[in-house]
Order: sequence, then structure tokens, then C-alpha cells
Amino acid sequence: MKDRKVVLVTGADGFIGSHLTELLVSEGFKVRAFCYYNSFNSWGWLDTIDKSTLEQVEIFTGDIRDPNGVREAMKGIDIVYHLAALIAIPFSYHSPDSYVDTNVKGTLNVLQAARDHGVERVLVTSTSEVYGTAQFVPITEEHPKQPQSPYSATKIGADSIADSFYRSFDLPITIVRPFNTYGPRQSARAVIPTIISQLLSGKDEIKLGDITPTRDLLYVEDTVNGFHAIANCIDLIGHEVNIATQSEISIGDLAQEMINQINPKAIIVTDGERLRPSKSEVFRLFGSNEKLRKYTDWEPSYSLEKGISKTIDWFSDETNLSRYKTDIYNV
Repeated sequence: MKDRKVVLVTGADGFIGSHLTELLVSEGFKVRAFCYYNSFNSWGWLDTIDKSTLEQVEIFTGDIRDPNGVREAMKGIDIVYHLAALIAIPFSYHSPDSYVDTNVKGTLNVLQAARDHGVERVLVTSTSEVYGTAQFVPITEEHPKQPQSPYSATKIGADSIADSFYRSFDLPITIVRPFNTYGPRQSARAVIPTIISQLLSGKDEIKLGDITPTRDLLYVEDTVNGFHAIANCIDLIGHEVNIATQSEISIGDLAQEMINQINPKAIIVTDGERLRPSKSEVFRLFGSNEKLRKYTDWEPSYSLEKGISKTIDWFSDETNLSRYKTDIYNV
């Protein structure tokens, strides 16, 4: 018998995936990390984590779009956390085919392999973007889905396929829906790294798109703790579950908070290139966490102020900041 559960994290080389990998190792799991194959032999953010942690991780390089590689990675797995995805909304406007291949077909590959191998639990990562602009708040899991970008459309598709595998084949699926996660290692295509990296590089004019939309901002440690809590709750099999703080802040107020902390002389300027098409912009996200708190003991540990402070501290390390290109619009 196996003495420890063996888990697979797809997208382990990414922002949330690397933090989740660290958590699962610390919790005593055997972790196999599915990283995107590339000729540089880069394991993404896993290359930067503590070496003693990385030594305990089995690295599997492949492509989530390849069903054969996914099936091989799934051998011997008890629990799969499926995070691999293309997530940048602006890039989805001009490359929607790649989002269908990665987000929809990639998820199908994970589901088929999990079914073939009899995996005992599958957590499929969704996104709050599937809700579009809030029709009511706080946004519960029953909120209508609104595909306001090709990205969100492919995530709605992936969620629907996952749900169909639960209903058709009794595959033990849970759809995990984090709201706007932020923290160390996040891509520069997200708003908080965009603001912090511009400020720390000495810029007095911070280029942003629309600053009126609101977001429900979740520090990454709270997000991965939510994943872990959901995986430990069998009552959530067959469910969609939000991970949210049940609060909101406008992008403008958020930017001003970081300006106050880093460079009070800086001002916000609107960059037209960063504006989403008007019908595509999601103007309000404010999530309900009532379902997650009902079924688990999860509680957010980080206030926005504490989370932003920790994120700024991480970016303030020159080694970390140097990884970001602050002079371009990162899509």
C-alpha cells in the first residue's frame, strides 16, 4: 500500500501552481508537477522555490494539449489539481484557437486520463471571469455564465465538459473557481504586478486601462489553502465552488494604495492599448465564499493591506523585479 497520497499538479510551473506545489509538499503529499515542455528546460517558477522543497517534487514535462503525455503523467495518481491554462485575456482576443486547444481540449485530456486511471479526485480550476460583469452580488455559484472574452468562453467550456464527466461517468470532479488571485510570482499581465513593477522601476506615470472596474482580490496563500480544503471535502464532489474574500475594490483605489506605499508622487494615466473592448470588460466582480465556508473550515488569512505589503516586499527584491519587463504592455 502507498503510505502517502500521490498528487498531480498541472500548471505547476505557473503562479498559483507553484505555490500549490509548495503547500502540498509541506503537507506530506508525493507531488508530481506537470510543467510545460520547452527547449530551455525551464520549470517556470518552480526553478525559484526552495531547493529542499524542489528535491521532493517529481517533475514531468509535457504539453497539456497532448493526450498521450497527459495520460502518462496521470499514472499512479490519487488526486489531480488541474491548473494548466492560457489565462491572459488580451492575448485571447487575437489567438482564440490556442485557448480552445489549451483550456478546452487540455481539460478534456485531463478528464479522459483521470477516468482511464480511476483517479479518486479531480479538481478543475475555473475563473471568476466566467461570470462576467456581476448581475447580482455577492456572486454565488448559481450566477449566470457570461462569456465576455474568448478566454472566459473557453473556461466556461472546460467547466461544462468537467461537469458532464461527473454526470455521465461519475468522475469525482470539483470545479474550483478562484476570484482575482495575486501575490509573489504573478505574471506582469495582471494588474497588481503591472502597477508594482512600474512603480518600483521609478516611473512617475503609471499606465493602466479602465480604473473603474472592481475586483475581489485574494492573496495566493489563501487561494491554495482553498484548493487544499476543497480536496479534503468529499461533500463537494460534483460541485462548483468559489474561493473569494467577499469584498471588492476598484482598480483605481487599488492603484492608489500601491502608489501611496511606494511613490506618492506617481500619477495614473490611461493607456488606450490596455483598454478592453467595452462589451468585453468585466466591470464588477464581488464573490460569495459562503459555500466554501459552509463545507470547509477555510477562512481568508490575509487582508488586502497585508497581502499587498507582502507582494511589494517580494517585488522589491531586485532579483525578482528584474524578471519583469516594465517598459512594455505585457499581454
